[in-house]
Amino acid sequence: MKLRLIGAGLMVLAAAACAKQPGEIAAVSVGDAYSGVSCSRASSLYNAEAAKVPALVSKQKSAVAGDAVGVFLLGVPMASLSGEDLEGEIAATKGKILALTTRLETCGINPAPVDWG
Repeated sequence: MKLRLIGAGLMVLAAAACAKQPGEIAAVSVGDAYSGVSCSRASSLYNAEAAKVPALVSKQKSAVAGDAVGVFLLGVPMASLSGEDLEGEIAATKGKILALTTRLETCGINPAPVDWG
């Protein structure tokens, strides 16, 4: 009985450590870091950050799939443990994009929305 409880507890912990879907990751606040940036520079920075998103989404979805397989077969979220989980990088990129969007809106520019899959 105790072994079943321990096993169930370990499975819950392993599942909790799994990589999140890109759309489920919260943005990291960068405050008003871009408030003093010119409108043209903000637009360039926004485009550069937005260009990173498809690759980040693809890699994160692979990490999610890898974790699912690892937990199913071994009980261990392999992708998260091997460093394939890009949650921190995605959170930072989302924060930058949100801050740059705010800056661009003050310039009268509505940037194209970013798809986080």
